[in-house]
Amino acid sequence: MAEEIRPAFAAERRERILELVRASGSMSLRDLATKVRASEVTVRRDVRAMEAEGLLDRRRGGVALPGRIGHEQSYTGKSGQCAAEKAAIATAAARLVRPGDAITIGPGSTAEALARVLRGHGDLTVVTNSLRVADVLAGTAGVEVVMTGGTVHAPMRALVGAPAEAALAGLRVNRAFLSGNGVSADRGLSTPNPGVASVDRALSACAEETIVLADHTKIGADTMVPTVAPEDIAHLITDSNADPEVLLTLEEMGALVHVAVVADERGH
Repeated sequence: MAEEIRPAFAAERRERILELVRASGSMSLRDLATKVRASEVTVRRDVRAMEAEGLLDRRRGGVALPGRIGHEQSYTGKSGQCAAEKAAIATAAARLVRPGDAITIGPGSTAEALARVLRGHGDLTVVTNSLRVADVLAGTAGVEVVMTGGTVHAPMRALVGAPAEAALAGLRVNRAFLSGNGVSADRGLSTPNPGVASVDRALSACAEETIVLADHTKIGADTMVPTVAPEDIAHLITDSNADPEVLLTLEEMGALVHVAVVADERGH
């Protein structure tokens, strides 16, 4: 009897996994396990079976719909993923900001999380093309927000195009904080959209050093357009579920890797 029930339960769980991935475009194995109330080992086994059927594509630390490697997921979809990891990464990143700094911040949900933490800082100038970052920091005492011009790129809630790049030309800031859709030892930081990538490169080019913020689902992943070469990443801030081999290779290439501890992992 148990043998008859078990496959049915697995089928229901896999149907739910497919629904979740279809809704967001991609998800981490950890988030899927939480949503379907199963272990990551069980979900990984489900994903392998579903990949064999052509329903999903596995990627390092997560899963996506087939053929979505270069797909640009909606901002809302990304914001709900790895929220605890992004908050921990943002807290660690904020420790690299000094009073009197001028910094650039790119678009993305992890960058928005950093902006929230920076509301506690003063004597700071932030240059950004992110509508969300600017909105979070608007009116914060001691923080001057400078926005680029440009055309609104809706999926990222960011300003892109020649006016955005021109606004950054000639600027000099202390640090650039960038996120993206993939970080690998071969190609560095990358993103699916050429327009976003061009402004990301400009945000990095005007900084003395570039700091990449990437949760574990991005580590080892490649997307269409490279933005920051691996040897130009001064700091990489990620979480404890990131692939250690990729982190080690990036360290060997010169990046200082910071592993942020998620709140519920402390003490374990």
